[in-house]
Amino acid sequence: QVQLVESGGGLVQAGGSLRLSCTASISIFSMGWYRQAPGKQRDLVASITTGGRTNYADSVKGRFTISRDNAKNTVYLQMDSLRPEDTGVYYCRADYLNYWGQGTQVTVSS
Repeated sequence: QVQLVESGGGLVQAGGSLRLSCTASISIFSMGWYRQAPGKQRDLVASITTGGRTNYADSVKGRFTISRDNAKNTVYLQMDSLRPEDTGVYYCRADYLNYWGQGTQVTVSS
């Protein structure tokens, strides 16, 4: 059983920043952040491998940065220039293993 513990969500004004963290109980090759807005499906925001290869949704390129500390089994999502449309529950996922964190709410007010 893989455990993923997320933190860092909250309420912020448009243009502000937040940093999310997700710590896994084991080393995981690829970890991703996904977002689920109210009434919508859960979509990929960004992912990163242990080697540092990253992938971003077009909507967050240039604003969000995913990184990881392999020694701590932790992945981070730095979110800058936040927009109201970034609002949603953000989930950490162990890609390929398909384990999910409990989710953390991010709300961006206009």
